[in-house]
Amino acid sequence: MVLQNSSIFSEHSKALSSYGRALEIQKTALPLNHPNMAASYNNIGNMYYSMGEYSKALSYYEKDLEISLKALPPNHPDLTATYNNIGNVHSNMGEYSKALSSYGRALEIQKTALPPNHPNLAASYNNIGNVYDNMGEHLKALSYYERALEIQKIALSPHHPDLAASYHNIGNVYYNMGVYSKALSSYERSLEIRKIALPPNHSDFAQSYNNIGNVYSNMGVYSKAVSSYERSLAIRKTALPPNHPDFAQSYNNLGNVYSDTDMYSKALSSYERSLEIQKIALPPNHPDLAATYNNIGLVYSNMGEYSKALSSYERALEIQEIALPPKHPNLATSYNSMGLIHEKIREYSKALSYFKQAQEIWQKSLPPNHWYIAHVSKNIDRVKKKL
Repeated sequence: MVLQNSSIFSEHSKALSSYGRALEIQKTALPLNHPNMAASYNNIGNMYYSMGEYSKALSYYEKDLEISLKALPPNHPDLTATYNNIGNVHSNMGEYSKALSSYGRALEIQKTALPPNHPNLAASYNNIGNVYDNMGEHLKALSYYERALEIQKIALSPHHPDLAASYHNIGNVYYNMGVYSKALSSYERSLEIRKIALPPNHSDFAQSYNNIGNVYSNMGVYSKAVSSYERSLAIRKTALPPNHPDFAQSYNNLGNVYSDTDMYSKALSSYERSLEIQKIALPPNHPDLAATYNNIGLVYSNMGEYSKALSSYERALEIQEIALPPKHPNLATSYNSMGLIHEKIREYSKALSYFKQAQEIWQKSLPPNHWYIAHVSKNIDRVKKKL
C-alpha cells in the first residue's frame, strides 16, 4: 500500500519548504551574517541530511559555520554542533579523514569550554569512534567508545539512555571484529538500560533487538536471529509510521537470514518489501536503496540467475555513483560484486576491471591490513589465471 502523502520524505519536503521561506524572509529583513540566518541554514542542512542528500546538507552546514565563526568567539560551545553536523555528513559520505577533522575540531572546543567530564565530550568521543569503526580501525574505535562510556559513568545516572548508546556502539565494534560473544554481551547491557530508562515500545528497543539478531545471524543461530528481528519489527509497527525507513532495515535483515539459509524465494520477498518501503520513504537515489538492490543481486547470483543479478547490481551502482563520492568504500563493494558476476559468466576482462576498481578504492579508504583488500587481491589473482 502506497502512502506517499504520509511518508517521511514528504514530511521532510514540507519542512524544507518552510525553512526555505523563513530564510528568504531573513535575507530581506536581517544583516547578511545575522546569527538567526545561521540557524536557518542549519535547519535546512538537517533536512537534507535526513533525506540522505549529503552534498546539499554540507553546503548549508558550511554556510551556517561561516556565519557562526563571524558572530561568535572562536571557541564558543555553539560551534561544536555545527562542526559535529559537518562531521556527520563527511562520515556518511565515506570521507573519513574530513569527518575526523571536523569531529576533532568540535572536541578541541569542548575541551577548552567545558569541564573534563561533561557529557558533550562523550558524544564527541562516540562520533570519532564511529568513524574509526567505519574505517575498519576497530581497536581505535573501541578506545574512543570506552572513553565516552567512562565520562558518562561519572556524569550521568547509571540508567541514562546515553550509556545504552555507548554500550550499543561498543557492541558494534565487537560485532565488526567478529567477537560475537562480547558483541552480544554489550548489546544486552544496552537493552537492560533501555528497559529501565525508556517506555516499553520505544524505537530504540527495536534497534537493540535488531542488532542482537545480527549477532545470532552471524553465529548461525538463525532461529534466535529471526525471533529477534521479528521482535524488532513488532516494536516498529507500534512506534513508527507505516512506511518508516527502519521497517526496510527489518525486512532486509530477515531477508539476509533467509538468504543465508538458502530460502531464496522468502529472501526475495523480504528484500522486495524493503525496497517498496524505501521507494516511498526515501529520495530516489538514497544509498539505502543501493544496499537493497545489492542484496537482491546476491540472491539472484546464488540462484544462478546471473542476468537478473547483474541488473540489480547495476541499479545499485547507478545510485551509488550519484549519491556517494567517487572513492566511497560502498562503491568498492558494488564493483567487487559486479566483478564476481562477470567472472561467473566468464567475462574475465570485465571482472578484472571491476576488481581493480574495488581494490583501488579500498586501498585508499581502509587500513592496509583490512581483510577486504586481501579478499579483492585474491579475486584479481584468480581471474588473471583465467584470462
